[in-house]
Amino acid sequence: MENDKILQNHFLDLAEKAGGGYYTYSSFLSLAEQDLLLKTKTGISTSLFGGYENAERKIAVFGSEEDFGYTEEAPIVCLKIEPRMQKYADALSHRDFLGSVIGLGLERDVTGDIIIHENVGYMFCLENIADFIAENLTKVRRTDVKCTRVPSLPTETLALPEERAFFVASERLDGVVSAIFSLSRSESQKLFGQKLVFINSKLCENPDAHIPEGATVSVRGYGRFIYSGVAKTTKKGRLCINARIYR
Repeated sequence: MENDKILQNHFLDLAEKAGGGYYTYSSFLSLAEQDLLLKTKTGISTSLFGGYENAERKIAVFGSEEDFGYTEEAPIVCLKIEPRMQKYADALSHRDFLGSVIGLGLERDVTGDIIIHENVGYMFCLENIADFIAENLTKVRRTDVKCTRVPSLPTETLALPEERAFFVASERLDGVVSAIFSLSRSESQKLFGQKLVFINSKLCENPDAHIPEGATVSVRGYGRFIYSGVAKTTKKGRLCINARIYR
């Protein structure tokens, strides 16, 4: 609770500075931190942005075009981290890329999402740390790598996950989470008490909550999915729902 209060006061300080007529930004926020931001009355327009649509880790942006009369790009850079010799490279995971960056002595809040495509990592980070990472990140596991700035993610990495069908008794969120992540109903319900379930960055502690179509549901430790809604009802009254699951 004390850490929450400190972070909340930090949000309020950034909002107060933005009241001077210029944008201010936080570091990258976890889902729990984003939820805290959304519950904080800052007195100024506040939004979340992670460098691309459907990002999970995001920075808070204090201010808007309506407030200031101009727009400004958020201080986020996308770094491409690729093996120098792909043929001899290890099979690199999200943990490998993140561990190597943290190994440079950096805190987690300077980096956002890491997307891996064909053994190449695309990592979002704060503008003020991008050059340091690019110059000093030379190895991921045992693989020599090079880092370069890229203007955006490659098109092929932006495709949404394939839609999959699941059968549930109702649209209760705990039942949907249970079906999608192959959990028992009791295991699913425990996640809500542990404050691990988020809908569009907002903490959800209600197992029978309604999921809006198109919402992104994140379950810490399991993954996230975009809920597409009910496709049909079976003759026995069960619902066939569709979801796009990020792995």
